Amino acid sequence: MGRSLHDNSPAARALYVQAGQVLGWDLAKVSFEGPEAELTQTKVCQPALFVHGLALWAALGEAGKQPKAEIAMGLSLGEVTALTAAGVFDFATGLRVVAERGRLMQAACEKSLGSMAAVIGEERAKVAELCREFDVEAANFNAPGQIIVSGEKAKVDALVAGAKDRGVKRVMPLNVAGAYHSRLMEPARMAFADFLRGVEFRSPNLTVFSNTTGQRVSQPEEIRAALVKQVVSSVLWEDCMRNAVAAGATEFLELGPGGVLAGLARRTEKSWTVRSISEFGDIASL
Repeated sequence: MGRSLHDNSPAARALYVQAGQVLGWDLAKVSFEGPEAELTQTKVCQPALFVHGLALWAALGEAGKQPKAEIAMGLSLGEVTALTAAGVFDFATGLRVVAERGRLMQAACEKSLGSMAAVIGEERAKVAELCREFDVEAANFNAPGQIIVSGEKAKVDALVAGAKDRGVKRVMPLNVAGAYHSRLMEPARMAFADFLRGVEFRSPNLTVFSNTTGQRVSQPEEIRAALVKQVVSSVLWEDCMRNAVAAGATEFLELGPGGVLAGLARRTEKSWTVRSISEFGDIASL
């Protein structure tokens, strides 16, 4: 992940070098070589995704292909990437925020037995009923008919087992390390709030939307509070996308691996223009 950026873009390479200095370990080596078991640890994966996204943005600028963005937003961890791109933090500060967030969330996962599952093809009201019955929480509203639930593993397993009897079309258990965006992350939320008190937040130079509400946030203290709440709050990604379009967005550009966000955008509204880039070779297509 990101090796082609490092090898072909001096601007991207400089970020990978700086990341190693900030973190005190070789993020580039783990990103490019793995092993996958290490890269997918929350405390490693979050910094890796953050640097990869901003390396893509830097490489676009270096190639003269950086579009004139007016809105920045990201799903879960990606919200910190978006805030950094919008000037709320410099790169080093954003990376420290991400690294601490990942470390605290992994610690919370290791102290609990949590799980997540995707509920496919159902309305929000139906998923809310399931959450109340099985005592779990809606973690992500990703797109119409794709809602992620999160909670104690036994309760998520019970929901998966009992969903068909309640008329639910499809529920897929997810292979994750814990119950993200649920009350099981409360220890991480509390410690993250303490950490962020020592971090300077600036006003964004782009319009940014919060996962916690789907609405625009602009004041530094409002952004700080939203980042803290997001650790245990539902991610309202569909709302973010729709409100971005309502605010004037005419095209989405996803920076990151896999094209997942592009898929969610197309699932939400097929008429939206959306492109995704993940490696250096993709830049030529823009």
